[in-house]
Amino acid sequence: MSGQPTTRPKVPEGKSRFLITRQKEPNEKGYVGYDTIWEPFQKEVKYTTPKRP
Repeated sequence: MSGQPTTRPKVPEGKSRFLITRQKEPNEKGYVGYDTIWEPFQKEVKYTTPKRP
């Protein structure tokens, strides 16, 4: 072939402030995908109606 390895090397889990990336298992065609998991970076506060004057 063209000298490429038949399997992809195992990639370590990537971590940043709000994102985690993990390598998936190869499918039947040999495609290796990646999972991306986003951590919430905005806080939700319960809405309260303002006081009336």
